[in-house]
Amino acid sequence: MNCTQCGAALPPNARFCYSCGAAAYNPSAPGSPPPPPPPPGGSGTVSAAPSGPAIAPAGAQAIKCPNCGAPVHPVFGDMVISCDYCGSSVTLGGAGWKQIQKHTMLAPKLTDRNIALKAIHDYMDTGFLHRKAFEESKIVEEKLQFVPFWIVPVSATTNYTYQDVAVSVGSTVATIAAGEVLGNVLGGNRRTTIIPIMGGPVVNPTRSTTISGNFEFPVVAVKGMTAYQPKNYSFSLPERTLFDRKSIPEGTPVLNGDLGEDEATHAAQAYVTQLQAEAAHKQHSMVSAIKTDLQMSEAELLHVPIFYFLLEHKGARIPMLVDAHAARVMPTAIP
Repeated sequence: MNCTQCGAALPPNARFCYSCGAAAYNPSAPGSPPPPPPPPGGSGTVSAAPSGPAIAPAGAQAIKCPNCGAPVHPVFGDMVISCDYCGSSVTLGGAGWKQIQKHTMLAPKLTDRNIALKAIHDYMDTGFLHRKAFEESKIVEEKLQFVPFWIVPVSATTNYTYQDVAVSVGSTVATIAAGEVLGNVLGGNRRTTIIPIMGGPVVNPTRSTTISGNFEFPVVAVKGMTAYQPKNYSFSLPERTLFDRKSIPEGTPVLNGDLGEDEATHAAQAYVTQLQAEAAHKQHSMVSAIKTDLQMSEAELLHVPIFYFLLEHKGARIPMLVDAHAARVMPTAIP
């Protein structure tokens, strides 16, 4: 159909004009009001709707949703915004606002706070030394909300060198044994010396190896919510669906983001590099050199239902997060 104000072509069931922002008229919809008269002085020329994603200047105060044409009003500081009408999202890049190609969500399976607290109880009280930790804590804040995460696909290859302790020790023992034999001969000592099996030339203990990993790394899209940043946690991505506000329980806040895709990509690079380094040091304690190469793919925006609890335990405040889709505690980068 076409806009009755400016004539721009509109997608089916559009509620607003993509070009001028006027309310759209759909003659097939029951109860639709009659179309308004054409604008005065119109020449009858039909302007085509943009063929690509809508891009507005970086300083724009309002834009039109690239999907349904509804007005979208950014809040100061927001870089990622979801349309209240159709759920599509836009992000602010170097060229201004542009449509996010893939915006998904995980539906909440857990909405009972008591079940979420039970998950935290089991997580905190694991082990003898932590027993009763949850019971001794006080809940000072709690909320359930949909938090945006950038999911950044990363392929990592890490090459590193390390000292092989076994070879190093063996070479040292052999050197000591050879030195003892030489000393005895030069000193005129004729007594018999037993040489260990590992005797022989000194062997270079330096070794090299490679580890690889593939990640769909989540970066929280809100700068002020670093307590929500997972360290080594994977959402149930095969169960995600396209973002749909109708699937969100009424009254549950859906947050916009202020972290753009470029910043999220850089953050994912740093986090994955750290994870690869930790994996290398876990395999070999004496790592002497390490280098990680990363391949990044286009990120997607994922809204996840998160239970947030702030606990007070022995004077310290501890944020605890529960993934309300998977019903499990999320370990975060900030302990």
